[in-house]
Amino acid sequence: MKKLLLIALTTLSLMAIELPKTIETTIQAINNGTVQLSKNIPKGMSGIVVHDYGNELSAITHTIVSQGDNQATLESYSILSHVKLPSIKTIAKKGDRVIFGNFYNNVLLIAPNGRSYREITKSIKKSWVHPDSYAMHLISNDEIHINLENLKAFAGKNQVGLVLVATKDSLLTLDPISGVYLGKEPLSLKVDNAQSPFYARFEQISTDIFSSEDTKKFEEYYKGIERLTK
Repeated sequence: MKKLLLIALTTLSLMAIELPKTIETTIQAINNGTVQLSKNIPKGMSGIVVHDYGNELSAITHTIVSQGDNQATLESYSILSHVKLPSIKTIAKKGDRVIFGNFYNNVLLIAPNGRSYREITKSIKKSWVHPDSYAMHLISNDEIHINLENLKAFAGKNQVGLVLVATKDSLLTLDPISGVYLGKEPLSLKVDNAQSPFYARFEQISTDIFSSEDTKKFEEYYKGIERLTK
């Protein structure tokens, strides 16, 4: 009975969680590299700048990251970069359209085991990018640590907008492009043990992310992942 009650409470808690949504705005001005927007945007949200060339022709020119209020900074847009594709040289201008959270419907979940992964993904309606893909990215690049650099690289190649990190008592929402946690929601998961380094169906990625042990108590295992951005 207690087990069933725990699952029910977990599901109700997850149903109440709202992830960041797409926000559209425009550039009002650019001063000394700082972009002023027509709307206040939560700090850490990332997005794209779209320039309209006329005749129904437009293109993405930059990646943009909110610094809070109506301030933002620009980065070069490299998600679709390829040596055989021409790069866009257009500078950002007043009136350009800005879309924050353009890929926020595509979400990667870092969870301690298969059960918690299934509970969370069934309770939140998003387009889930399976952690197998992230595990393969680490394997392909001979990496053994979860960090902001490889999360950002993986997100860029796979159009992942958000990374959720399930800890013992919280569900953290990370924007992998800006490297900023956008939210922290209460979460109650019953986890007897955690899969190293995170839930995936690749046995060969049992690497020492947080210690030399492949299996450890949940509290110890995920203690360090909240400090990814600190």
